[in-house]
Amino acid sequence: MEGESADYVRPQPLIAVRNVRASSRWYRQLLEAEALPGHEHRDTHDRVLFDRQVVLQLHAWDEDSHPNLVNPSAAQAGHGVLLWFEVNDFDAAVRAARSLHAEIVEEPHVNLQAQHKEIWIRDPDGFVVVLAGPDGKT
Repeated sequence: MEGESADYVRPQPLIAVRNVRASSRWYRQLLEAEALPGHEHRDTHDRVLFDRQVVLQLHAWDEDSHPNLVNPSAAQAGHGVLLWFEVNDFDAAVRAARSLHAEIVEEPHVNLQAQHKEIWIRDPDGFVVVLAGPDGKT
């Protein structure tokens, strides 16, 4: 609404995946998160929540006629996109990533610019996921 300020803005990225249920389990384990309770569309769409807030949405390829959610072979998954999550307990997040046998793109390291720890991994659909500790916490 013009002239009014929003109470908040909260990102809720959505990615298209091959298997919504499997991806939901993977992200919930990685982020120590939960699924939306009672969600009846789990095979086609799911939401991953942390502290009752949506942090990621998952949508099956070709289930609806939404632009960019059709034809998974049209482009490489997530080219140019990083799914970036700040986590409170970086070491626990690294252990979770390793327990999932996630492909490591960059081993844990300190990002000198942001002064935080990061690990870069790949999810089962090929998206690059960055887990980062809070800024200034090296």
